[in-house]
Amino acid sequence: MSPEELINKAFEAQKYAYAPYSHFAVGAALLTAEGEVHTGCNIENASYGLTVCAERVAILKAVSCGQRSFKSMAVIADTEEFCSPCGACRQVLSEFGGDIKVYLANRRGEYRTMTVGELLPGAFSLSKSNNQEDA
Repeated sequence: MSPEELINKAFEAQKYAYAPYSHFAVGAALLTAEGEVHTGCNIENASYGLTVCAERVAILKAVSCGQRSFKSMAVIADTEEFCSPCGACRQVLSEFGGDIKVYLANRRGEYRTMTVGELLPGAFSLSKSNNQEDA
C-alpha cells in the first residue's frame, strides 16, 4: 500500500473523530505486516486525561485483533502543519518497533516520512529498563 493510500484511510477515519472540546479532529491508519489496515480517530472526554488519541485507537484495535507486526502508520489533522503523534503515542508505537514508518500528513495530503525511532530516540523499553550496565 502506498503512503498516499494509507493517508486517505486516515482522512476517512478522521471523519469519525469525537472532539467537542479541542475541535482538533485527528485520523490515523495503521498498516500491518500482513497488509491489513486498522484505523482510529481521537475520542475526547470531559475528563481530559481520559481522551484517547487516534494513533492509540488504531494500535489498540490492531492488537485486539491479534496483530503485533506493523509496517507503517499515517496521521492526519486539519492543519497546514504536519501532524505528529504525541509522546504517549510515540511510546506505544515504539513497543512494536523503531523501524515502523510514520507518515506525518497535513490537510492537503502532503506528508513527511519518519520512523518511530526518529520520532522517539532512546525510547523506554523493557530491555533498556533491565540494562544493568547503566547502573
